[in-house]
Amino acid sequence: MAERLTVAVIGCGSFARNFVPLFKVHPTVDKVYVCDLIPEKAQEYSEKFDVEIVPTFEDVLASTEINAVAIFAQRHLHGELVIRALEAGKHVYSAVPMGITVEECRRIVAAQKQSGKTYMMGETCIYYPCSMYCKEAYERGDFGNFVYGEAQYFHDLLHFKEEYRNDPAGGGAPPFFYPTHSTAMLLNALGESVVRVTGMGYKDKEEVSHFGAGKNPWDNEFSDEFALMELTNGGIIRISECRRIGYKAPSSYISGFYGTKGAYQYANAQHTQTSLTEEGVILKDVSARVNPTAMTEAKEEMNGSEHFKHLVANHRWAWNNNYAPVQEERRAAMPESFHDDTLHNGHMASHKFLIDDFCTAASNGTKPPVDAQAAARFTVPGLLAHESAVKGGVPIEVPEDLR
Repeated sequence: MAERLTVAVIGCGSFARNFVPLFKVHPTVDKVYVCDLIPEKAQEYSEKFDVEIVPTFEDVLASTEINAVAIFAQRHLHGELVIRALEAGKHVYSAVPMGITVEECRRIVAAQKQSGKTYMMGETCIYYPCSMYCKEAYERGDFGNFVYGEAQYFHDLLHFKEEYRNDPAGGGAPPFFYPTHSTAMLLNALGESVVRVTGMGYKDKEEVSHFGAGKNPWDNEFSDEFALMELTNGGIIRISECRRIGYKAPSSYISGFYGTKGAYQYANAQHTQTSLTEEGVILKDVSARVNPTAMTEAKEEMNGSEHFKHLVANHRWAWNNNYAPVQEERRAAMPESFHDDTLHNGHMASHKFLIDDFCTAASNGTKPPVDAQAAARFTVPGLLAHESAVKGGVPIEVPEDLR
């Protein structure tokens, strides 16, 4: 028999507000609570979303009614909160990242196994159209044996919320403490793991900065980090995480996915797939399948004008139920309540997929798309890439138990 869920949302900041309404209307959820260390934030949520408040995280853990928690606290706090919740016997949904140390990730994997509860990391980018397209084409055999891929998360600090930007623990954190918007897109499409990483970092040169010795809790001086990663199948991927870069959208994307028989490439709203033949290469424009339908319609209406390109470069179609055709099969499988387009659905229409997959898995006792082992597989290579960068680019092996 399916388990009914009572969910406590931990952390009432700017991001969690996108998810409280989704938890409230999911058919497996009976009730939603909110919790924040700052009472005024919890009160604002309570009034806005008509939910009750649980005063402290300790109260949430002690509750016999609450059987699931959703962690939206500051990024560097996720690991310990998740471990405590699992050890208290709660199902756990956690925003990214999984944790900021290899040991935190290992402890979460162990705590999930011991508790038998559901853990899911809320990685938006496995639902991004580019990743879904590369996954379906690769599994179909279009690319042959995988050789090389490139993925990046380009999110300049200028575009972060001010409260995050002004916080040394947020605005000065190593970019590879938050790697999964890049790694997950490729690794999920491939079904592979990273075995070895080599990282490099760009030392911040801006006058106003939280990057540098004594300026953040980790003495991190890198505002941008890059890594080459060797995979279990012998392929190589290049991962880039940048916080000082003159670029905005799409902030997360796969720029290239190459195999022995074909390839996928992306640039400025144009997605192409190539197939190798004896005569040369056949090139097919697959943009209409990968771009949101509303973007494709706008491109035709604007005849690919400079204004259209400007809108693409500024996230015009990244928010609010702008689905791409490649997402439609997954969309059709969502519960009826999630087909309400008045419900906010950001990050390339991924939010509803995240909450539906977590709630369904927790209720039915099934494996979620990004369980603890998968979350470690996506997270740990980034953490080790930062370590490599600090050490001047020395190669570091990924522990076998976290692949």
